[in-house]
Amino acid sequence: MKRPPVIGITAFERDEDNRFSIMGTYVDAVRAAGGLPVLLLPGEPEPAHFLSVVDGIVFSGGGDIDISLYGGVPHPEIHSVDLERDQCELELTRHLYQARLPTLGICRGIQLFAVASGGGLIPHIPDEVGEAIPHTDEDLPVINHLVELEEDSQLAQIMGVTRLEVPSSHHQAAREEPAGWRVVARSPDGIIEAMEREGHPWMIAVQWHPERAPDDPPQQALFRSFIEAALQPTRQSLHR
Repeated sequence: MKRPPVIGITAFERDEDNRFSIMGTYVDAVRAAGGLPVLLLPGEPEPAHFLSVVDGIVFSGGGDIDISLYGGVPHPEIHSVDLERDQCELELTRHLYQARLPTLGICRGIQLFAVASGGGLIPHIPDEVGEAIPHTDEDLPVINHLVELEEDSQLAQIMGVTRLEVPSSHHQAAREEPAGWRVVARSPDGIIEAMEREGHPWMIAVQWHPERAPDDPPQQALFRSFIEAALQPTRQSLHR
């Protein structure tokens, strides 16, 4: 029996009980799309080694990125910073820029890709664009808002729509279009909501949480497309 593609999911930082973890929704979404999920733990001294054992990578959400890594300024809303995770994932991202490994960035993932490309982050969205479009709610796991996709984007072709409501939970975002990326979706207040890596066959990042919408066909189409890309012979043959 042909094995499913192995999908690495970046795990959250070590907690106070010395445990690594991940939200089960990431695992569920990868499995539902036909992938075999494994966790990629922060602190790995040679993150590039991950590339030889997985067929695709999901960069999960989590805490904010250390401001020292992109020349940011302190803000009272910045939270859950873990420099070990940041450094490990940034190094992994830079290797992925040169590889052709299918890669999906979610929430923190899109911010990480922006920083890895020399870009900055908006430290707290309400300070810059107000709260007419809520991107997070401290009392809810996610809050839905509208996103508009570029009609000619890979993402729009995958999802089959150019306007949709997305499950959101973030207070930061990429400040500008990073070098080597194309911004392909924004919310009505102008916040960057999705990017595609130029010249890469499948490297997409979204600011929202598609894994939190298991019954939404466009969101699950994104995971299916990702898994299909990871099934390509050029990826599977690396492990044979």
